[in-house]
Amino acid sequence: MSFYLLLKTLHILSATLLFGTGLGSAYYALRAWRSGNLQAMVVTFRHLVTADWLFIATSAVFQPLSGLGLVYLAGWPLQQAWLQWSLGLFVLAGLCWLPVLWLQIRLRDMAEQALREGGELPLRARRYMAIWFVLGWPAFVAFIAIFFLMVAKPA
Repeated sequence: MSFYLLLKTLHILSATLLFGTGLGSAYYALRAWRSGNLQAMVVTFRHLVTADWLFIATSAVFQPLSGLGLVYLAGWPLQQAWLQWSLGLFVLAGLCWLPVLWLQIRLRDMAEQALREGGELPLRARRYMAIWFVLGWPAFVAFIAIFFLMVAKPA
């Protein structure tokens, strides 16, 4: 197997891991939140934060590095529109993910405190979850567009 094909395979696997972890995280976070069960929220958000660091952060670093490596090996000029759009959309998704990670950490901490003290989540938790939800959509759409651009490579 050539180095190019190995790098392309790792790039695709990393993209799948990044997108799949994000989608799975969104599903489980919403399910835990809608349950209203503090214990479920604590466990879920604790695991989401860990998964974000283990899978999303590492894939988010590997993706542009492997992508730029593929561009170099294939001899594609970086000025191609599909590459420029892909990089821009990737940055947009990252700019959405950073506050989402912060919000997940805060939500986890608020749920842990409420469970420990036998109370309820503070009102700001609802606002944080709403912002979390809103930020997920542009990132989701950006990744769908990136997948299309990577496959179609439109001129």
